[in-house]
Amino acid sequence: MNLARFPRVRLAHLPTPLEPMPRLTKALNGPELWIKRDDCTGLSTGGNKTRKLEYLMAEAMEQGADIVLTQGATQSNHARQTAAAAAKLGLDCHILLEDRTGYNHENYKFNGNVLLDVLHGASIEHRGPGLDMNAEMEAVAETMRGEGRNAYAIPGGGSNATGALGYVNCAFEMLAQFNDMGLLVDHIVHATGSAGTQAGLITGLKAMNADIPLLGIGVRAPKDKQEANVFALAEKTAEKLGCPGVVKREDVVANTDYVGEGYGLPAPSTLEAIDIFARTEGILLDPVYSAKGAAGLIDLIRKGHFRKDERVVFLHTGGAIGLTGYTHVFDVKDRA
Repeated sequence: MNLARFPRVRLAHLPTPLEPMPRLTKALNGPELWIKRDDCTGLSTGGNKTRKLEYLMAEAMEQGADIVLTQGATQSNHARQTAAAAAKLGLDCHILLEDRTGYNHENYKFNGNVLLDVLHGASIEHRGPGLDMNAEMEAVAETMRGEGRNAYAIPGGGSNATGALGYVNCAFEMLAQFNDMGLLVDHIVHATGSAGTQAGLITGLKAMNADIPLLGIGVRAPKDKQEANVFALAEKTAEKLGCPGVVKREDVVANTDYVGEGYGLPAPSTLEAIDIFARTEGILLDPVYSAKGAAGLIDLIRKGHFRKDERVVFLHTGGAIGLTGYTHVFDVKDRA
């Protein structure tokens, strides 16, 4: 299987660091914890979408696009990284932002990722909740094409078979790091949402015959729907790579017990995860994805899901810039 045959534009700082978390390990009195720092991919404060955009933006440029479109929630990490990639490559960028939380706080609407969207030069449209956002985006793209633009539409999260190649590559990268560092890894845990990260990882791991269980901690959809979405995309990714059937349904595992009240709405466990990572390891998590993934990891450790003699790698998907859009959920004024 040769990833080099797919168009790719280099946007990320790779390989991202793989680091031990000794103080968090001690604080939780659980398995040996490591972290894969995909918050350090380098493009506009980093994050996991940059890996996907290396393949998506290359495809856009190969097709002669002069503008890229994408969609996401108001504080979308993916939208911010897409805007940055477009700026770097000299393409226009148009973003549709969906109100998924109902938050009307000034910082949520205009700070964090939204501020960076604007700084990178993207134009923005807003949509209310509950719409088919990919369909909304395609309608806007069609209008642009009718006006003579060569518009390339990127699905939410960059999650299609092209984008998932970025996390096939990440799986290869991690396995090389494990080998170089002499690490025997028992589990990989990460936040899972639009499915591309988990689909790419499980496809890459299985293609390399790596017998390491992968657990996605869901941030939005119910368990059955999340696993079905990931498996469907993993099948498409494997077909694209020329290894159909390499991923079995039982390989795709998601735990959606830590979503809380909904997407983008931090639960108490989300805020605790942000606090404990910051205080023990100096690592910032975001309140939408990585902190919910970490909340699941922390709770599962406390429940004995992982043995103390095991080694667990947490994949940090980035997005800490979003913290500045969520100042209303922290009691900073009482603590500063």
